[in-house]
Amino acid sequence: MPSKGVQAYTYIAAPGVEIDISVPKQSATRTAQRVFETENFEVDAVKIRWPLKRHGRFTFKVRKSNPGETLTEQWMDVDPVSGDISSDSTMDNTLLETRSIVGNGLAISYGVYEAGPGQAGLPNRHQAYAIVTPEWSGWQGSVAPPGSEAEKKKFAYFVLPSPHDVGMNSLDTMNAILKHAGVASANILTTLMPYLNSAKDSVAKVIGGLADVTVSKIAPDIIASLSVTQKDTVATMLQLGARYFEFRPAHCHKAILPHSPLPDKLYFQHGPIPGMAYDQFLMDLVLFLVKNPTEIAVVHVRWDGVPAECARPTDSELKSYLDAALAFSNGAVQTGNLNDLRNATIADLRAQKKRLLYIVNESVLSTYDDTANATVDGRSMLAAFERTLTAEKQEGQNMTVAQCQATPTNIKDVIYYSVVSASVSTMALMATKALCGHLLLPWLRQNVVERCKRDQLLVIMDDFIDGADTDVAVELSRRRLA
Repeated sequence: MPSKGVQAYTYIAAPGVEIDISVPKQSATRTAQRVFETENFEVDAVKIRWPLKRHGRFTFKVRKSNPGETLTEQWMDVDPVSGDISSDSTMDNTLLETRSIVGNGLAISYGVYEAGPGQAGLPNRHQAYAIVTPEWSGWQGSVAPPGSEAEKKKFAYFVLPSPHDVGMNSLDTMNAILKHAGVASANILTTLMPYLNSAKDSVAKVIGGLADVTVSKIAPDIIASLSVTQKDTVATMLQLGARYFEFRPAHCHKAILPHSPLPDKLYFQHGPIPGMAYDQFLMDLVLFLVKNPTEIAVVHVRWDGVPAECARPTDSELKSYLDAALAFSNGAVQTGNLNDLRNATIADLRAQKKRLLYIVNESVLSTYDDTANATVDGRSMLAAFERTLTAEKQEGQNMTVAQCQATPTNIKDVIYYSVVSASVSTMALMATKALCGHLLLPWLRQNVVERCKRDQLLVIMDDFIDGADTDVAVELSRRRLA
């Protein structure tokens, strides 16, 4: 009988918490602490008496071990014949229903990729993950408490979690522009195509010959499938432990500006696609630092891949945005520079209130490679980690970035399938999120301390950041500071 598999990935780093996983006639309970686990669960037609019953339910239940209080229960109804996930499932919409839950000292992140038949090397099983860790709002204060010996060490001993392309946590900006443009959004999508690299031919093939009104309806899903890399707000990402942020602020593309109802100000730019407003990002970050006085964050302003048609800010414009955000701290947060990042102690930065280290266009050693990261299984990325993350390669570098996110959107066949099937639950980046995390994070935890320079800042960067990224960073930070 037909069946549809769900590959379930779990990680628990919170004592007294368990995860129950179930489909009809198959279940398991995860209790192990700090173990990356995965298992396939089959929604089998024979086990649900199909066709009398059309769907079988896959469920994640996160609960306390004692007295068994349920913290969250998320599910999806799967048709074993078509493989489709029912639209009323709680895990169907990656951008809306699968945002992290933070409260009561815990952080729960979960997500799903709705798999098709396995075209272009993509998984043919749905990919679902659940991560449970402590809330990490004050993790630097825990690792290097004020007055401790650890606080006397350089800030560069820290390992910092980072959301890749932080500004693409929603399409609120682009959707507002497309809605205002109406039928003209087809022209916007056509204008953007030359900047979409390997995606442009696939997009052209899909929209070619379609009426503008039809293209305007599917444009948001196409853009989402190519550009969304996060799903939580900045405030939540900070609670999940993020402390390093690369941001590419620029004005909207000159072809977009005439259709935009939004203020002409700086937005995160993913190629030509605008995301989060820069002033809001800085405001959220400063407010968090005010509330959490032991924490220190890094903002690295860069313009990698931003088209010339997106006007870059002047130095004075950048300063005005930063000064406006800092004003809300009433002096509680000051900025530091690259020298502070490389050489200052944690204690000195806290004493001088330099808890927002702000750098512009500085070089980094990165594990990212166009070829290695264009993968659906992560093995080439692991090889890039082994090549790059060594003390020899780090010599003379400002910092090192271990990029855990795959970019299957650089694979032509994957792009075509993603565009054809574009929706908020079939994004190719979600197909590799959990798989790559379960492959690469254990390697980092096992190898970084021995292989890498202890006094050079290391960043763990990931799409759809979660508490597992931070849990590994916290352990490595403790070991390096010790």
